[in-house]
Amino acid sequence: MSTYLQTIEDVYAAAARQPDQNLCCTSAPVWRFPDLAIPPAMLAMNYGCGATVEPRDLRRDDTILYVGVGGGLEALQFAYFTRRPGGVIAVDPVADMRAQARKNFDDAARVNPWFQPDFVTILDGNALDLPVPDGSVRVAAQNCLFNVFRQHDLDRALGEVARALKPGGLFATSDPIAPAPLPEAFRANDLARAHCLSGCQTFDDYLAAITGAGFGRVEVRSRVPYRLLTPHEFPELREAVMLESVEIAAYKMPDGPDGAEIFTGRTATYAGREEAWDDGAGHVLPRGVPVAISDAAAGRLARQQDVTLTPPTYSVRGAGCC
Repeated sequence: MSTYLQTIEDVYAAAARQPDQNLCCTSAPVWRFPDLAIPPAMLAMNYGCGATVEPRDLRRDDTILYVGVGGGLEALQFAYFTRRPGGVIAVDPVADMRAQARKNFDDAARVNPWFQPDFVTILDGNALDLPVPDGSVRVAAQNCLFNVFRQHDLDRALGEVARALKPGGLFATSDPIAPAPLPEAFRANDLARAHCLSGCQTFDDYLAAITGAGFGRVEVRSRVPYRLLTPHEFPELREAVMLESVEIAAYKMPDGPDGAEIFTGRTATYAGREEAWDDGAGHVLPRGVPVAISDAAAGRLARQQDVTLTPPTYSVRGAGCC
């Protein structure tokens, strides 16, 4: 095992034995649904940097893979929808974390009459070699884990998720990103990497890694400030760096006519004389109606004088036509 991966496992083992509120700065609230009660131990171990799956992403017959069980909070939330043995699979390489999650699920069963611990299958394994068959899940998720990997391991982890997903399946992911490449001296700080800081990629590099793994359609659901790093705290930095948290919904499907379709909230509105306009790539824009478009399509449509484009909002809930 690589030295940096061992450091990461050691940090998470310690966080399983004693909750560490500084491990990740979760910015998303827990779900509030009828008859869903979250045990205090799960809340104390809510390690993440954002939200992954949205409730409307889920169906009762889904099999959901969660990479990194943590305290079990997200797995419990997913089980609220599946409600059957094995409906949720959680994979974690840290024995202490798996053991604590099992205790937390026992607590959850006592305060949630609908929940049974076997609704979540906890497996010993890691993101680089997921212990699940090819094409066995429709939804996969990870929260503030993949940013700790160095590039070759990140590519492998993303490839494993793509392998496990069914065609058209959803990968919901949340990670911190950096506004520019971080100094190599800081990137070499394995402890900061384990705390989801020094391994952050830029937004463009992060998306390139996801689309390069076979996710041809990507929605950027959120992009918000996450954590300010300063040279006082990390001497390897030359200046302060504001990290952001990004939430992504990526779909295992082929690229579109313009290549990988990355939706960041941009729209195109046709303002010509006709009732609608065919863009020549298989999409029709009705006159006067904003239509969600990918960044690649926006680059192509920027040359059209009778099409008005809007900038990214980074808040996409359901992608558009192109």
